[in-house]
Amino acid sequence: MPATPVVPDGKRPTLADVAARAGVSTALVSIVMREAKGASAATRERVLEAAREIGYRPDSRARLLRSNRSRLLGVQFGLQHPFHTDLVEGIYIAAESAGYQVALGAVAPSRSERQAVETLLGDRCEALILLGPQAPAARLAELSAHLPVVSVVRRLRPPAAGVDVVRTADDEGARQAVDHLVALGHRDIAHIDGGKAPGAADRRRGYRTAMNRHGLADHARVLPGGLTEEDGATAARTLLDARPRPTAVLAFNDRCATGVLDAFLRARVSVPDEISVVGFDNSHLARLTHIDLTTVGQDASRLAELAVGRAVARLEGEEPSGTETVIAPHLVTRGTTAAPPDGVQPVVRG
Repeated sequence: MPATPVVPDGKRPTLADVAARAGVSTALVSIVMREAKGASAATRERVLEAAREIGYRPDSRARLLRSNRSRLLGVQFGLQHPFHTDLVEGIYIAAESAGYQVALGAVAPSRSERQAVETLLGDRCEALILLGPQAPAARLAELSAHLPVVSVVRRLRPPAAGVDVVRTADDEGARQAVDHLVALGHRDIAHIDGGKAPGAADRRRGYRTAMNRHGLADHARVLPGGLTEEDGATAARTLLDARPRPTAVLAFNDRCATGVLDAFLRARVSVPDEISVVGFDNSHLARLTHIDLTTVGQDASRLAELAVGRAVARLEGEEPSGTETVIAPHLVTRGTTAAPPDGVQPVVRG
């Protein structure tokens, strides 16, 4: 075996380093790495062993650039949204199974959706998967004219031409939450709204529909809220001053619900003994032991799988664009909901 080539610290081993280690030409190493014809089984094994010894890994992006394909799926996500983290994890798994890689474009208070998308386009992503995009439908349609675009967890009204949608039935999720609380005996159930956030209008409508169906329209209360803990805490403080005070709260999402829980804790209001709280998403935040939040679950793995599937199908020319796929939510009951305090009578429907 030839002497081990010197690879400077921090430098990535190259084809030439592998060739020197294996005692063959760089061209032969290239043939082996491309799995092309022209090398014997013994030579292939020697080259691969040399590559393992010096830690060489083929530059897949460079190879794809040479083939005029990036096989990159660009994913725009909200840096501050726990549920987006769950979706990204699922997208990585689904993309790898499909033979694609993932590039991430984060949206943050200091970084707009447009900046995130422009970065992904600059990385030569072949398709965009947008998690909860808030851009106008016209902007999404403009993007879809150039490459496949999949909008996740947002209903597009009006539809954006050519944009595929993968989402949860948000209105049904809100109805499930209200049904659960009514079954426990609650009548005064408030909803902390999500404003203009994706899904907020559907959840608000589902809440009102369920309250009406249970004959509780007069007890319906929708408070301004938002996506963050601060939004939830602000709304919760308003509820604490309300008379009568509601016995249950449906928050827009798990982050908002966490802010509600914090405000109630600081006010020494016991959850769920004095008031029940329900979130939405079933993000990893809701599953933390000290939070133990009852919440409406969105199937992050399934949403991710469907989103990647739509993007890949478009890239491979297998299916038309502009489809909408809606999956059912499911209530996850944990420790923040219980029967209302003594003296509150349950609703009995005929």
